[in-house]
Amino acid sequence: MRNSFFCIDAHTCGNPVRLVAGGGPLLPHLPMGERRELFVRDHDWVRKALMFEPRGHDIMSGAIIYPAYRDDCDFAVLFIEVSGCLPMCGAGTIGVVTAAIEEGLVKPRTPGRISIETPAGRVDVAYEEKDGYVDAVRLYNVASYLHEADVAVDVPGMGRLVVDISYGGNYYAVVEPQENWAGLDGMTAAEVIGFSRGLREALADVCDPVHPDDGRIRGVHHAIWCDRPVNDQSDGRCAVFYGDKAIDRSPGGTGTSARMAQLHGKGRLAIGSSYRHESLIGTVFQGKVEGDVDIGVYKGILPSIGGWARVVGHNTIFVDDRDPLAHGFQIR
Repeated sequence: MRNSFFCIDAHTCGNPVRLVAGGGPLLPHLPMGERRELFVRDHDWVRKALMFEPRGHDIMSGAIIYPAYRDDCDFAVLFIEVSGCLPMCGAGTIGVVTAAIEEGLVKPRTPGRISIETPAGRVDVAYEEKDGYVDAVRLYNVASYLHEADVAVDVPGMGRLVVDISYGGNYYAVVEPQENWAGLDGMTAAEVIGFSRGLREALADVCDPVHPDDGRIRGVHHAIWCDRPVNDQSDGRCAVFYGDKAIDRSPGGTGTSARMAQLHGKGRLAIGSSYRHESLIGTVFQGKVEGDVDIGVYKGILPSIGGWARVVGHNTIFVDDRDPLAHGFQIR
């Protein structure tokens, strides 16, 4: 049997986003958090086939559009990545909105604004459109917060690190320059990946954060290494690690949200402040702390992220059962 998937490929500030516009599995009309669980249980082969080699690669990100369950949303999104089905993806959202509007897949109820149901909750988006193209997108992300500050762990090859655990749609280990880490300058991509994997493994033994409002969202699966910017117009620079070998080419939407929540939680970024966040390749997200909010017993923020994406092509992908590598592979 051969399955066909029609995809719109794009990138958000350098990070790939593959929007599955046709061929995705039909799921029951349920809240997106429940549909995510069903997809993982019954259809995760679709994610692996489209994200892993030979049809994808180590940093592949993607999404599938579904009808919204919530009446206050225009449509729903399931995020698929090499690292799994994420509750939320900021770069993915910017890419999905750009591709969906430009290709006519969705028609917003209010031009210039759109609301998306994600597994992490409702995400509102504003976009600027000119001559049929989306020039800029600002997503108003889910409530974000500093979960735990100053967690000490021993990382093989690096020694003792003190990190903060922060949530921006995914849980992150936030690393800043300190005694055993001088910063991003001179650090290779291979070192970012290797140390991130060691950090994540070390944290698994001492920290297992669970979202106060949704117990299905738990665990530290991402790391964000934060340093001084190269561009003097930026406020910070980062390398976001996810999956097994992936470094986000963008500054990371949920990563930037987690970074702003961490800075606010430590008294270093006020409500109403902006935060220009620079990626390793020099692209920038325009972050802003829009307001404060309670998340269970935690004090958090309402972050927004501004960025851009570009559609790079249409892609019809076949997944044929006769192919020994039909469901993809990863080299560890």
